[in-house]
Amino acid sequence: MHTTLISAAELKRLMDCGHDVRVYDCSADLMNPAAGQAQYKEQHIPGAFFVGLDAHLSDKTHNDCASGGRHPLPSRERFAAWLGRTGLTSPHTQVVVYDRQSANYCGRLWWMLKWCGHEAVAVLDGGWAAWQALGAAVESGPSPAETAAPAYPLSAARATLVGTEDIAQRLGSPGLTLIDARAAARFRGEVEPLDPVAGHIPGALNRPFTENIGPDGRFKPAAQLRAEFAQRLAGRDPASVVHHCGSGVSAIPNLLAMEVAGLGHTALYAGSWSEWCNTPSVPCAVG
Repeated sequence: MHTTLISAAELKRLMDCGHDVRVYDCSADLMNPAAGQAQYKEQHIPGAFFVGLDAHLSDKTHNDCASGGRHPLPSRERFAAWLGRTGLTSPHTQVVVYDRQSANYCGRLWWMLKWCGHEAVAVLDGGWAAWQALGAAVESGPSPAETAAPAYPLSAARATLVGTEDIAQRLGSPGLTLIDARAAARFRGEVEPLDPVAGHIPGALNRPFTENIGPDGRFKPAAQLRAEFAQRLAGRDPASVVHHCGSGVSAIPNLLAMEVAGLGHTALYAGSWSEWCNTPSVPCAVG
C-alpha cells in the first residue's frame, strides 16, 4: 500500500500487473480555471479521471460545507457520493493522484481521501512530468463519464481538520504552530492578488510549498525535508503544527512533506487566510 508518494515506475508496474488502482488528474491553474481540463484533454495517464478544483474538490453552492474560504470543503457525505460515481467504492483500492503543478492541487485530493478514511492514496512523485519522462503510455480526450454507483464507504478520518474558532482560541499558545504555505511576499502582506486583506495570521511561520520540491521536480529526500522543517520549527513540537495557505490547497504539500519526513500527521486549517481575513474581530499581521 502506498500512502504518501509513489514513483512513476511503480505506478506503471501496478497498472501493468492489473492491480486495483484508480488514477485522478488534478491539474489546475487558479488564474485560468479552464487550463487544467485543457491539459488533461490533450494528454493524461490512461484511465485517469479529471478532477476539477472548483467542481469536485470545493463546494460553493451548498450549506453543508466543512470549511469556509475561497475553496470550501464539501461535506464528507457529498464528496463520498462523488467518489462513488467515479468508481471508487472500495477502501482497498490503491488511489494515485497527480497534477502538473508540483503537487499543489493533487495534494488536496490526497488529503480529502484521507479525511474520508481512505488510507491507500499516494501522490505521483514528480507528477505528469515524471510519467512523461518514463515514456509510458498516454491518452487524450475527455474524462470517463460518472456512473450511478454507491457512495464511497466513509470511515474514521485519517486527517485532522481545524476551524477558525479553534485557531482563534489557541492563537499565541505554545500548543499551536501555524505554518503558512504562501509565497513570502504574500505572507508579508506586500502583495495580495486573491483575497481582500493582505498579511498573515499573527505568529505564523512561513514555508512556501514550493520549497518541498527538488530540482528534478520530485519531493526532496526525507532526511532533507526533516532537517528543513526542524530548522523552521526551531524546537517547536511537530505535533502542534496546523498548515494553511490562501484557501486550503497549497498548504497540503507542506503537510505531505512533513509526513514523508517522518514527522507524523499534522493538521489542516482548510479555510486558511481567505476565511481568516474575512472573519470579524480576528487579528491580522504584516511584515
